[in-house]
Amino acid sequence: MMNSADLPATIPVFPLPGALLLPRARLPLHLFEPRYLQMFEDVLKTSHRLIGMVQTHKKPNGDEQLHAIGCAGRVTQFSETEDGRYMITLAGISRFRVEKEVTGFSPYRKAEVSWEGFERDLGKPEQDDTFDREMFLNTLGKFFDVHDLRTDWESLKDADTELLINSLSMLCPFEPEEKQALLEAPSLTTRRETLMTLIEFALRGGSSEEMIQ
Repeated sequence: MMNSADLPATIPVFPLPGALLLPRARLPLHLFEPRYLQMFEDVLKTSHRLIGMVQTHKKPNGDEQLHAIGCAGRVTQFSETEDGRYMITLAGISRFRVEKEVTGFSPYRKAEVSWEGFERDLGKPEQDDTFDREMFLNTLGKFFDVHDLRTDWESLKDADTELLINSLSMLCPFEPEEKQALLEAPSLTTRRETLMTLIEFALRGGSSEEMIQ
């Protein structure tokens, strides 16, 4: 487990809309663009092996701007295909706040980041003492039916609470801004409440634009 002293001030960032990483969760990624292949090879040379996953949003001029908060993951597994692509797994370490982007000759984006305020991410798994698993899974079942999704319900019934909430936050087909709201939730309880709100809103036929407004 990493501690705050191991966290660098500058990290490469991978702006991938809809791809959410959360602390203590795992995210598989398929890298094939030359700039991200270079990013991965450079990351392997560092002691921390961290990549920052960040959502983007459109500025008025049409440019893609990084959201203020992302989550860094450590490369824990990888394999190379015969044609030079990489399949990697990131283990979520901690959220961060983007201070500013770093300009230079790198083909991929980098940012100076602050880890302050996210110390809890480096600790033990969070608990949600008010979690009603039965009610939650009943509502989730309706959502999965609507979206024609399948899962191992027995595993969900027995899964650790944090693992369950974070995995569903990452995997459910929400819009990027909705994923960002799940990322920025200050506690596991708040994330579960946000997740439930998104599921219930989707079941009522609401759009993400209406919810954000």
